[in-house]
Amino acid sequence: ILVHVTHFNDLFWDSGVTPTRVVEHGVVDPGYRYSGELPHAAVVINEARRRARVTGTDLLPRLNGHVPIDLFGMDAAAVGGVGDPPQHELHREMARRRVYLHPIRWTSLGLSLIEAMHLGMPVVALATTEAPDAVPPQAGFVSTNVEALAAEVRRLVADREEAQKRGRAARDAALERYGLDRFLADWDSVLEEVVT
Repeated sequence: ILVHVTHFNDLFWDSGVTPTRVVEHGVVDPGYRYSGELPHAAVVINEARRRARVTGTDLLPRLNGHVPIDLFGMDAAAVGGVGDPPQHELHREMARRRVYLHPIRWTSLGLSLIEAMHLGMPVVALATTEAPDAVPPQAGFVSTNVEALAAEVRRLVADREEAQKRGRAARDAALERYGLDRFLADWDSVLEEVVT
């Protein structure tokens, strides 16, 4: 059995005759930490310079003129980002930003998106790979229109109450879909199938 982490991967990868299953991501809940005190967008991209187009790094200048964008991740400083703090600090710093921006073109589903939702952040995401299915409408905004994404980032940064409301919806969705209990139960089911 070939196990994929998203339905997108299951759809796009040709596994031939090998049977497949999907066990969606599960992450440790960092807790609701959202304050949104900074009217900025947080973005997490590892190796943003090297993986530029794949990770949507090339879109950041088109979005950065609208609100301040704070880029976190490995080698983020090389492109003017904040840096790569340890995870517990990263979660704290992300949650201080008003909105989470996910410009990724080609990653099945970044864990930072799920972590942002767990933190209680509203999400504005590029409508590629698994993101349209992972981010419900009440939790944020998903589109392939970069100008529409920029407009939504501006709107959420300007409206802290709306951002907080959408962030709570994002957290509820993440806990239901990407919590550890579901993740572990799905893996137990796959392992039971393999050994019997």
